Amino acid sequence: MKSAVVLMNLGTPTEPTKKAVRAFLKEFLSDRRVVEIPKVIWMVILYMIILNFRVPRVTKAYQKIWAGNESPLRKITRGQASKLQLLFNNTYANAEMVPQAHYAMTYSGPSLAATVKQLEQDGFEHILVLPLYPQFSATTTGSIYDQISQINQQRRNIPQIHVVKQYFDHPLYIGALANSIRQQWQTTGKPDKLLMSFHSIPQSYSDAGDPYYQQCLATADLLAEALELQKEDWSISFQSRLGFAKWLSPYTSETLKKWGQENIKHVDVVCPAFAADCLETLEEIEDENRELFMASGGENFNLIPCLNEDEQHIAMMAAIADKYLPK
Repeated sequence: MKSAVVLMNLGTPTEPTKKAVRAFLKEFLSDRRVVEIPKVIWMVILYMIILNFRVPRVTKAYQKIWAGNESPLRKITRGQASKLQLLFNNTYANAEMVPQAHYAMTYSGPSLAATVKQLEQDGFEHILVLPLYPQFSATTTGSIYDQISQINQQRRNIPQIHVVKQYFDHPLYIGALANSIRQQWQTTGKPDKLLMSFHSIPQSYSDAGDPYYQQCLATADLLAEALELQKEDWSISFQSRLGFAKWLSPYTSETLKKWGQENIKHVDVVCPAFAADCLETLEEIEDENRELFMASGGENFNLIPCLNEDEQHIAMMAAIADKYLPK
């Protein structure tokens, strides 16, 4: 049976221009999984406020981090798929069929629908979708399930698609994170505080049953245990809040500002919910929050890179895929 593994991440503008950023934000923020405000109200906010006033600022942020002809997120995700394919080639060298690794984006391209269509045309009978979101949330992985439902609605012969729901506590994931932090400490020394910053979601989503918050806590505890940290050595926080409603907290920016004011001089930040460096890590944390911490009295700030194309990260993907691929 021909099998394919599709790595999925959120998506990115096609270029760092206002037009491209506007198109991306429009698609992303129109998803009812992402924003649950009544549609009539939200469309007014989106078109009258966000797409008019937020686009210029976000465009400048993308311009800061853009890597050549594409965003870091797309470049890294494509690289992850390429390295996963190399690992498959070695692991399944004696197998009748070698799984094929691909990538897709929830918003922008390549889309999951187009990827599945091409895989079907190429004769693939089993498709495993691996969302690169370790912690499940209806706002991220939930949208992927919705897209698969839409794909199935358009077909008489429904493709065999399996989705990996989460891997927040996978030993190889925790091990890879811990190793990346140890490597940082070998270079810059152990900080006064380690901040584990996760992407936030509205508090109301969590209260309604989204398991994301609890899974973030579990990941953080497992990572602290792997690093043999004491409670006073680390904290958890949440970033990327949008709007004025209450989101999961404590907020990353407020935590870093408070630490600077408390005479904490050396801070390292790791973002375990992100499988690839992107706008939220390279600009929001590396630039904005670094500046905030330093202005508040801090002296040494290090952003620990996401796992990206790290060898252990790719090995984790392969191990997860192997569990679900037909034998």
